[in-house]
Amino acid sequence: MNPINLQSPIAYLKGVGPNRADALKSELGVHTYQDLLNLFPNRYLDKTQYYKINQIQRSSAEIQVVGKITDIRSVGQKRGKRLEATFIDDTGSMQLVWFRGQKWIKENLRINVPYVVFGKPNYFNGSFSMPHPEMELLTEHQKGLKIHMQPIYPSTEKLSNKGVTNKVISRAVQQLFLDTKARFTETLPQSIRDHYKLLPKDESLLNIHFPKSQELLSKAQFRLKFEELFYIQLQLITKKILRKQKIKGFTFDQVGTHFNTFFKEHLPFELTNAQKKVLREIRADMGSNAQMNRLLQGDVGSGKTIVALMSMLLALDNGFQACLMAPTEILATQHYHGLLELLQPLDIPIALLTGSTKKKQRTHIHEHLESGELPILIGTHALLEDKVKFNNLGLAIIDEQHRFGVAQRAKLWKKNHTPPHVLVMTATPIPRTLAMSLYGDLDISVIDELPPGRKPIKTVHRFDANRLKVFGFIKDEIKKGRQVYIVYPLIQESEALDYKDLMDGYESIARDFPQPDYQISIVHGKMKAEDKEYEMDRFVRGETQIMVATTVIEVGVNVPNASLMIIESAERFGLSQLHQLRGRVGRGADQSYCILMTGFKLSNEAKTRLDTMVATNDGFKIAQVDLELRGPGNLMGTQQSGVLNLRIADIVKDRDILATARNFASKLLADDPSLEKPENQMVRHTYMALAKHGNIWTYIG
Repeated sequence: MNPINLQSPIAYLKGVGPNRADALKSELGVHTYQDLLNLFPNRYLDKTQYYKINQIQRSSAEIQVVGKITDIRSVGQKRGKRLEATFIDDTGSMQLVWFRGQKWIKENLRINVPYVVFGKPNYFNGSFSMPHPEMELLTEHQKGLKIHMQPIYPSTEKLSNKGVTNKVISRAVQQLFLDTKARFTETLPQSIRDHYKLLPKDESLLNIHFPKSQELLSKAQFRLKFEELFYIQLQLITKKILRKQKIKGFTFDQVGTHFNTFFKEHLPFELTNAQKKVLREIRADMGSNAQMNRLLQGDVGSGKTIVALMSMLLALDNGFQACLMAPTEILATQHYHGLLELLQPLDIPIALLTGSTKKKQRTHIHEHLESGELPILIGTHALLEDKVKFNNLGLAIIDEQHRFGVAQRAKLWKKNHTPPHVLVMTATPIPRTLAMSLYGDLDISVIDELPPGRKPIKTVHRFDANRLKVFGFIKDEIKKGRQVYIVYPLIQESEALDYKDLMDGYESIARDFPQPDYQISIVHGKMKAEDKEYEMDRFVRGETQIMVATTVIEVGVNVPNASLMIIESAERFGLSQLHQLRGRVGRGADQSYCILMTGFKLSNEAKTRLDTMVATNDGFKIAQVDLELRGPGNLMGTQQSGVLNLRIADIVKDRDILATARNFASKLLADDPSLEKPENQMVRHTYMALAKHGNIWTYIG
């Protein structure tokens, strides 16, 4: 066992003390020896090489040189003084320079004694100098831990101001290794280590902090990344297995009249193979006696609504109710009208419940829901209210689930003694790596083909200078009887500015597209709900040809006759938003277009986003680029990023390690679900500690 307790407060470590400990706690969350051990460096400075002064190049990065100081002097300059020292070796000389802390430095420097200096050389007037070098006596340098690649630790301005420099942190970590004799408990069994040729735990920790070579650093990183991802996946898969064992669901074993009649007589189009596959997966889930918990991913327009409806009909055939919850009123209303039309021939009652439902209607819905006379309810967050009581809710469908918090979803389950089956739908494609990490405890279905007859949307990028040509193209499309969206950005902080942009845009469009030849709708966040509804409705009915809007139309507006989407200031939108907006067109059989309008000044990231949109219509490819640009926390919104608080792994760059770790965790649990076999005791012990602490790195050491 370790000679010291890794849960000891960091203040007890030699060289830290109470003040530094407070700074480390507040700035980096380092409370214990364990936390310090798991504070992994961000990068490394290569100290494997010693330069001679005559080998220094003008473009040199940080380097180290061995030599002696021959003299020290103060030099006056415009403001105050600087301290200079001449530093020589057997090939030449250079100057060492200090602008701060001169008194202390002058008193402590020794003449004609060998030093190792480290820093970034500057070239000026034919000679080199090194400002504020790190200095160590050669004798001390040879005594210390042989650090060939110097670790650079995470830091903040406050830490530097309090004197907790990189050197202080590095020394504290060295002290920790000396105190523990660099012995740490192994957390991965020999079988896994042999199979993947992983370094032992001790060696990995030593080489992540003080790598002896680039090769050992790579091996240490691989080992620690694998370990982190393996235990997270083990946790997610165990959760999934337990839920299937523990949470009994309703068994829907009937495929009855509702489902069959709709499938045989009223299906508006032939289902794609992807839709059929997903329906089979859903039927198998709901037919088993475990609760379904499935994520359905499908790009805009891939036909998730039909799958949702047929799943609801299965619930009805088995004597249960179903509900669908959407994040906005516009989307909920859209679902309601779409389902109402599809259900008409079947004569099945369906209702819509949102914040603007009138009191009388609301009471009526509550009564019929509780008595069981209302089998299907569509709505917004209003479904979560305590007054909403179902007779027997068998299936809950949640659309665009990343907009609902975990607590909100749980509220829906509590409407029943037995939790309903759950189908979570999203049109925001989630890259496989992210899905494995965020939703590893859900089963995942993907609709990855569009219904036949849909033509891919043609996307182009145009600069503001081409506006007249773009307006000409709009007129051509309207002549063909098509409709057009023109969307302006909406960014909360600058609402007044956005409103002005929208109104300026609206006025210039009204000038170029005058009445009575053209009719224009306008929709924005400052309008009353009924005015928005009225304007939307005019556009849906084809009374207006142009819809000028902010991003309120991002999700859910379905106008098959709209064939052109123009996105103004497209550089101000994120990739997934651009993709969602583009998905508003291309819903009919006509060729549709998306035009991304921008000024000439674009950041590299904006260029990448626009190029990606022009290059592909594939939501999964777009999501992968988005993930690489923005990182996982931003992609899913902050409320989802907790699970991704990774110390060393990166689910974008390390997606191969993630897939390997998940694979291994799956195999291990398939063979030994309770981790009871003797060879899995180490994994079980580590896993139990993880479950207790909730964070892999708070105890692994």
